[in-house]
Amino acid sequence: MIPELLCPAGSMEALEAAIHFGADAVYGGMKQYGLRAHAGNFGEEALPEAVRRVHGAGKKFYVTMNIFPFDDELEGFTAAARRALVAGVDAAIVSDPGAIRTLRREVPELPVHVSTQANTLNTPAVEMYREMGCSRVILAREMSLERIRRMKRALGDAIELEAFVHGASCMAYSGRCLLSAFLTGRSANRGDCAQACRWEYAVMESRRPGEWMPLEEDGRGTYLFSARDLCLMELLPELCEAGISSLKIEGRMKTEYYVAVVTGAYRRGLNLLRQGREAFEAEKPALMAELACASHRESDTGFMTGTPAAPGGAEGFHQEREYVARVLEAPGADGVARLLLKNRFFAGEPLELMTPDGVRRVTAAPFIRESTGERLETLGVGGETIRMRLPGCAAGDLLRGPVRNHRQ
Repeated sequence: MIPELLCPAGSMEALEAAIHFGADAVYGGMKQYGLRAHAGNFGEEALPEAVRRVHGAGKKFYVTMNIFPFDDELEGFTAAARRALVAGVDAAIVSDPGAIRTLRREVPELPVHVSTQANTLNTPAVEMYREMGCSRVILAREMSLERIRRMKRALGDAIELEAFVHGASCMAYSGRCLLSAFLTGRSANRGDCAQACRWEYAVMESRRPGEWMPLEEDGRGTYLFSARDLCLMELLPELCEAGISSLKIEGRMKTEYYVAVVTGAYRRGLNLLRQGREAFEAEKPALMAELACASHRESDTGFMTGTPAAPGGAEGFHQEREYVARVLEAPGADGVARLLLKNRFFAGEPLELMTPDGVRRVTAAPFIRESTGERLETLGVGGETIRMRLPGCAAGDLLRGPVRNHRQ
């Protein structure tokens, strides 16, 4: 079975990238009640438009409402769920059992998916959520592949199971962390995490105040609590065979470039599996290399195959390519496309054109700066619209180039 590919949409640009590069569904938040308060999210006017775009592409939109609400917030929480239902969302992702019970009673037409924040680890818990009227459970990240297999055999098709396959991981138990709340007053369980686990730490002995002792894991410094990213591309065949209904990519705080790279790679991996395991294995090294083109920390397979690497050292982002432009309008008969510039590139240098069918090499041409009519060979002003000869591209395709120092 080839599962649904579920991708993050923290902004309208990321939503468009996810759909263009092969997502079957996207998930995004409203301005309240989700656990990514600092993502772009969708306001009351933007949410219906986002859902229209997704449904227009034949895909699904799930709204994140996975905050842990207090009693005095439940009325507003329920009202927001009603607005989401009117907007046309396909399900709400909810963590708290009381919130789930409230929505099933007050907004029964709205399907509910149980968030990974609910820490669902066993079959009786999944059955309980099914009895409450939930249609899907997003499993805790602490689940192993073998445990998922056994759970699926026990449940059959009674309820859908979803699992994270890629992106940042939290050092806390399924993301239930108090570190940020204690250190900064910003609660991770209220959507306001300061990511204190990613900070650089040092040691001070109590009788020597102000004398910070150096700790160095590597040249970047010491990050005692920072977990590695999750990457399950290598396990894609096993995940499909386990009967998981939906594979989820983390990243509502990520850029449209990140969403495009990761969505495109997993989409191609799933499409290859339709042809057979051998087709996937032959292309697996290329798929792993593609994932490295987006900003990422060191990664591992988390709990899927045992125990993840110990926290520490997983700070400092790496990427093999840099986002330089998005195609706004496909080329006309003259082969000239309209692009939105993101980062500097130079005429004559090799670039890569990212399309839903894969990545191909192109050569940058001199271009016209639309605002002034100038013909240029480079421009370091992001957000400018340019016109450049780029045959064979389509609206929504992305251009990327070498990672460079932007002082150039």
